[in-house]
Amino acid sequence: MTPDAAGITASAAAERRLPRAVGIALATVGLLGVTATSAAVTVAVGKPAARPATAAPAPTAAASASGTASASPTPTAVPLPTPTAVPTAPKPASTVKGTVSGGKHDGDLRFFLLPIPDGGESYGPVDGAKLSDDDVAELFGKQDGIMEILGSYGYKEGATRMYRTADGKAEVTVTLLHFGSSAMATEFVKGYTVKSQDPIDIDGDPNAHGYVHKPKQQAYTGSMTGISSQGDVQYTIDVEVKGTPDKALLSDLMKRQREWLAAGG
Repeated sequence: MTPDAAGITASAAAERRLPRAVGIALATVGLLGVTATSAAVTVAVGKPAARPATAAPAPTAAASASGTASASPTPTAVPLPTPTAVPTAPKPASTVKGTVSGGKHDGDLRFFLLPIPDGGESYGPVDGAKLSDDDVAELFGKQDGIMEILGSYGYKEGATRMYRTADGKAEVTVTLLHFGSSAMATEFVKGYTVKSQDPIDIDGDPNAHGYVHKPKQQAYTGSMTGISSQGDVQYTIDVEVKGTPDKALLSDLMKRQREWLAAGG
């Protein structure tokens, strides 16, 4: 089944991933300083068919979502804030808590963000940031009606965190969206695609969507995106590296995020 999806165009992949409201902006120096002009990324999500009030929560079909947003103006690049180093030992105790049972996640959604590896550096709060409705809408290019589309899947809340790996070779952004049920999160993933990038497999997860952008030159920044769900949470992992990305890195991150969501820590 292929939903008749609505096109949602952002000016660049990074703008789609990093809402300005959470205080994260593209770097103009360092790893991303040699990035060529980013190709436009088109994200498509399908809207499920209307369900009777007595129907089961799992949608069975996707109907066409109305309207296509025009491309956003290219933002002015702003230097990244100084990363917050994550101590190797001892790690400070976090007050963010959450639980999972039968695929249903409760508590603070930030608790379920993939932990930053030892030596990694966080951009923004180490615990991550909650996403407002405006932040989430910006992830999808502020398409008209996007929150209504998300609401049709029982959308509840979102959270994100961005960090740089200890070796400084990759920047990782994890974004979680919490939906009304496992079935709704699964259905959302089926209709969530990233066009104008090359599809790749995510090892160990046949239901995931993976995409890669290979730079024209190895001095430029390449990127990968993985999309899947675990229980009632949909997760997206974006990775940016210098040169051609290795999909094994994305597959490993997706596996670790899936296990973290399943076990609840």
